[in-house]
Amino acid sequence: MAFQDFDLISQRRQEEKKKKFKQRLILAFILSVIVILLLAAAVCFAIYKTNHNNQKAAAAHHPPPPPPKPKTSQNMVRTVCANTDYKKTCEESILKEVKNNASATPMDMLRALLVATSKEIDDVVNQVKGVGFEAPIKKAGLNDCLVLMKDAKDELNSSMEIVKGEDIGKMSTAKDELNNWLSAVISYQQTCIDGFPEGADKQKVKKIMESVKMLGSNTLSIVSQVSALLTKAEASGGSQRRLMSFNHQHHRRSLKDDGGKLTPNVTVAKDNSGNFATINAALNAMPKNFKGRYVIYVKEGVYDETVVVAKDMANVTMYGDGSQKSIITGSKNFVDGVTTFETASFVAIGHGFMAQSLGFRNTAGPEKHQAVALRVQSDHSIFVNCRMEGYKSTLYVQAHRQFYRSCYITGTVDFIFGDAAAMFQNCNIYLRKPLESQQNVVTAQGRAERRETTGIVLQNCKILADEKLEPEKAKVKSFLGRPWKEYSRTIIMESEIGDVIAPEGWKEWSGDLGLKTLFYAEFNNKGAGASMKERVKWGGYKTLKRDDVLKFTVGPFLHGEDWLKAADVPVRFGMFT
Repeated sequence: MAFQDFDLISQRRQEEKKKKFKQRLILAFILSVIVILLLAAAVCFAIYKTNHNNQKAAAAHHPPPPPPKPKTSQNMVRTVCANTDYKKTCEESILKEVKNNASATPMDMLRALLVATSKEIDDVVNQVKGVGFEAPIKKAGLNDCLVLMKDAKDELNSSMEIVKGEDIGKMSTAKDELNNWLSAVISYQQTCIDGFPEGADKQKVKKIMESVKMLGSNTLSIVSQVSALLTKAEASGGSQRRLMSFNHQHHRRSLKDDGGKLTPNVTVAKDNSGNFATINAALNAMPKNFKGRYVIYVKEGVYDETVVVAKDMANVTMYGDGSQKSIITGSKNFVDGVTTFETASFVAIGHGFMAQSLGFRNTAGPEKHQAVALRVQSDHSIFVNCRMEGYKSTLYVQAHRQFYRSCYITGTVDFIFGDAAAMFQNCNIYLRKPLESQQNVVTAQGRAERRETTGIVLQNCKILADEKLEPEKAKVKSFLGRPWKEYSRTIIMESEIGDVIAPEGWKEWSGDLGLKTLFYAEFNNKGAGASMKERVKWGGYKTLKRDDVLKFTVGPFLHGEDWLKAADVPVRFGMFT
């Protein structure tokens, strides 16, 4: 081999060595990078593990806050409010009270409306106070309004007492009570407005009070819905849980149609032969929280005093020697600057008031306009063999459930008026001679909302002219009633109607106010004034069948089987014929 060939071989071997060295360097670099990456991953994992364990330990001591509660279903609220007359007000009121309760039931929403109404009354009272009344009659109206709104609050508190718990009692009983109290709340609101004379201030009060009316109407609607739902559930064998409870407490009370004597706690006598000389003195002596019935015997005499059986005087029985012998009288009237609300000679407010063989008079006369002889706000009140004498606005059936049996009632204009559920059985109703410019009207019922369970019912009564009007009745137009409010409701059945009543029977109040929305009906009446051939053709004047009329008898209308039977009072629960 030549030296030249040997040199070529050596050169190739050197190049191969260099190439292999480069490959080793590259491999070493790659391995180094991999090692570094693995070390970095290990460090990161260690750090993550440490942080994770720390977080777990911290979570054990400080759990994360709970997720926010879902809001009440808008759809559910809309469904509950769908049948109300003031839907927007209904939805806003409910959502404000139960906004964070996604499982709110119709019962919860009923509670919410009661709470909202109570709060609204506080608000409107403050607004009415801020109007600023200067005239004495307006200041008197404000005072009446404040009293009425306090009564409304009390009624709402009673309503909330029924529905506040989970064990809530029989719905049928509770529904009757709720309807009664909520109807009274609307009545108080209207009476507040009516206490102000016509003008700008009255319109301000009316606007302020509108919210109470809307909430009251909505709540009455929800009561009906809840009742229907629970009744359906019970009928289908659903939950046996008691959903409403209301315990009627009746102290045995007795009023005999034959004037049988009771055993009095105290006696009132003008001649000082009794315990007291005045009726107010006897009432003021009634022990606080008296258990049972407090019986006051009023001996023969004319008692010229304004008598008030206050709210805290429950279960008072008062009886006299006869409706033309034991007489409470007064002469307060509207013309002399007294509000109609305050003109009454006798006021019955305390629950369960009963009167027998007493006379109630207002002697102001027809020229003094509104002059009330008797104002009744007492729930479950009873009047037997009593006499109410006046001219305009004689008997103010203001609110709640009232029963009159064998009473004598006289007057001229709107002389039986108000917004109670008032039932008159076997009563003699005599129209008197009014002023020359006046027409006679027997009733002026004041139902302002269609859901109120109020109305005036005359059953087996006589509607005639008294001895002074009788010879001049052809000169005076007389009517069975007129609509004081938009949903006025009056039913006259099985009664004698004399020819003193005009053929058209009923009179409008102001234009077409209430003529389509009122509820007036006559059924099975007799007498020269009972013909219905020429009666008014208003949309609200009804022709009823017997089955329709039955719901306006004492049993269903006053739910009177319990409290009237407890009174041992003469009563017909159904029809007479």
